[in-house]
Amino acid sequence: MAGLRLTFHLAGINNQNFLMRDEQTGTYWQQISGKAVSGPLRGSQLPFVHSDELNFGTWQSEEPQGTVLQDAAEYRFGYARKDWDVRMQRAPTVIDFREHGLKARDLMLGIQAFGASRAFPFDQVIREKLVEDRVGAEPVLLVVGADGQSVRAFRDRVPGVLGAPEFYRVSGNQPGALLMDAATGSEWNFQGCAVSGKIKGICLEPLEVLKDYWFDWRNFNPSTTVYGRK
Repeated sequence: MAGLRLTFHLAGINNQNFLMRDEQTGTYWQQISGKAVSGPLRGSQLPFVHSDELNFGTWQSEEPQGTVLQDAAEYRFGYARKDWDVRMQRAPTVIDFREHGLKARDLMLGIQAFGASRAFPFDQVIREKLVEDRVGAEPVLLVVGADGQSVRAFRDRVPGVLGAPEFYRVSGNQPGALLMDAATGSEWNFQGCAVSGKIKGICLEPLEVLKDYWFDWRNFNPSTTVYGRK
């Protein structure tokens, strides 16, 4: 942040979303947005770093030399239990938005891009495995990995191909191929890259996806639309 190296710790809750406080300036930052909401750096924005929430096996297959952050033994007593997500589904919320037939703790995949925000019900995306949709005016693609759990999103624009190409799921001839586009017949992997065909080597632009509870996503994205809901 403007040349500063900041150290953060959990400092509280704001509308049921974590607040972080940096030790260097005492500024408070909203977890969901990375924006400074109080303190000397109020109004500043932390830059986003692209990240994925993946099944470990999927990540390991893509990054065989990758390393894993080890638990800090002295803090293990404070770590959440493995079933924390199950227990959280039953936890009450202070705020709720009775819209689109959704419950407060329904899991959503949120995309904020192209001047708009749109939420995709996680369970529905997992069932459909491939979602072609729009966020604002831009076509997007949500793809479920071969593990049936991991999801990535991409901007559905291919250089040299007019419009948004149509994709469908395949059991590809090339290792890792999950999709084929109707325009060129090229096969694509879970990284969003063509692994065979006329445009082999071309990659789709990845989009940030936030896996979040409906109440939290809706609270910080009041103009959001929802995939499959009016």
